[in-house]
Formats: sequence, C-alpha cells, structure tokens
Amino acid sequence: MLVIDAGGDVTNAVIGGILSFYAATIGTVGVVLDGAIRDVAEIRERDFPVYARGVNHRGPYKDGPGEINVPVSVGGMVVNPGDIVVGDQDGLMAFARDEAELLIEKARAHLATEARTIQAMKEGRWDRSFLDALEARCAN
Repeated sequence: MLVIDAGGDVTNAVIGGILSFYAATIGTVGVVLDGAIRDVAEIRERDFPVYARGVNHRGPYKDGPGEINVPVSVGGMVVNPGDIVVGDQDGLMAFARDEAELLIEKARAHLATEARTIQAMKEGRWDRSFLDALEARCAN
C-alpha cells in the first residue's frame, strides 16, 4: 500500500493514470492519497484501489518534495510504515499489524450486534425508546 500525505492539497494532482498503473504493476496493492489525483476514468477501469481527497486536471508534480517510509497523516489519521490500511466507499482506517487480530474480533462482534438489531427491527422487537425521547426533546 502506498500512502501519500499531500497535506490535503488539491490544487495539483499527485498521481494519475500512468503512476497508478505503474504502482499496480510492481505489486503495490493500492494507493491512499491525502491530495488530488487525475485520470479518474482511467483509474476506475482498473481493479486497483485508489483513495484520494479530490480530483484535479493539473498534472502531477515531478520532483517532490517528499520522504519515503516515514509516518504520514491522511485526513488527520496517522499512518506509520508497516501499518495495515483497509477501506471501502465509506472511508479508511489504519492500524498496527499487532492490533489486527483484536480489531478483527471487535469488528465481527460489532457486525453480530448490528445483525441482531436488524433482526429485532424485522420482528418488531426493536427498542426505539431513545428515538422517542429525542423526538420529545426536539418537538416544537
């Protein structure tokens, strides 16, 4: 995974179709970029995940600045070299490898809780008293 801290700057793209293609061909599993990309249509045609803060048609910088294998910040989330980064359409998270087993366990427990909530809704057993209290406080 290539994680790039461009400080949230979207005035120029950091990578585009060519560099993302190259990253994929050398075994990179995806790109996370706190900055802009270009060539979105080209990138979307590939089975290679690219997450970016924005899009800009202005071409990538060719000569830095930058550092490699240092902690970076992506939208305020610190990502350290070697961290695991996972994401979907809703967002991203990063964590140290030694936390993976515990986080996976917690995620599975959370999914099970959500599944029970959905089942309770389907069966008409869902406790919505917190919504009733909220509605009562907000009533004009």
